[in-house]
Amino acid sequence: MSDLTGLLRRWHDDLAAWAIPEYITAAVTESPWVLPRQVFARRADRLSAAPSGPSYQRAWAALDPAGSVLDVGSGAGAACLPLLPRATALTALDTDAGMLELLAQRTAAAGHDARTVLGSWPDAAAQAGPADVVTCHHVTYNVADIAPFVRALTGSARRIVIVEMTAEHPLVTLNALWLRFHGLRRPESPTAADLLEILDAMGLRPGHETSRRPGGRDYASFEELTDVTRRRLCMPPERAAEVADALLQGGVDPAHPMDLASAGRAVVTIWWEGTAGG
Repeated sequence: MSDLTGLLRRWHDDLAAWAIPEYITAAVTESPWVLPRQVFARRADRLSAAPSGPSYQRAWAALDPAGSVLDVGSGAGAACLPLLPRATALTALDTDAGMLELLAQRTAAAGHDARTVLGSWPDAAAQAGPADVVTCHHVTYNVADIAPFVRALTGSARRIVIVEMTAEHPLVTLNALWLRFHGLRRPESPTAADLLEILDAMGLRPGHETSRRPGGRDYASFEELTDVTRRRLCMPPERAAEVADALLQGGVDPAHPMDLASAGRAVVTIWWEGTAGG
């Protein structure tokens, strides 16, 4: 078993290296960390209409017999909405009230009720309560203190925890643009392999499967993709044309604007048994 303390320290330090230098953030008024809610909503709608992939398949199988679902970092519901036909109850937790409202609208439209919890994990774990299946998609790269986060997931699941994450940090795809516009070399770690090593060192015996995340039209237009990319890169609005040119040079199809951080990327589904019991 690997040294857990060292692995956790490396994970923490690798994520800390993604901080953007203050001299860059101070030059713009918009946050580089905000992703428009409508992007999450379109993704949730697309995945609900045509559920697929290892994460969905494993959660679907774990809900036989039907059972309750807790979605940690739910966004608009891309992970949990496809599971509604087998969910006896759904609790969605997120730090963004607007995201939870989008999810609630979609569950209501599908004829289901969702309990929403506004808060961060693991602080709000007790409020969320346990569930048979706990899902957590594309959240872990935002969690520097990963051990208590994982322990709370484990302790909240009666049957299984299912985590989905890109194999590499999702913003690695912007590294060349950071170098182009700011002369800044960005990190490349941590990775899903690092999390698997941590989970193994914690004694959780995780399983995992790698797949490709299908590309989809998450953005309504090339202009919307350009605007989001510009803000991620801490570029002012007057330089949007430069960002658009860089995207085109990088091979982006303006007729099919897909999210650079996720579309076509290798995605890892990770699962392990919960300990909630009952």
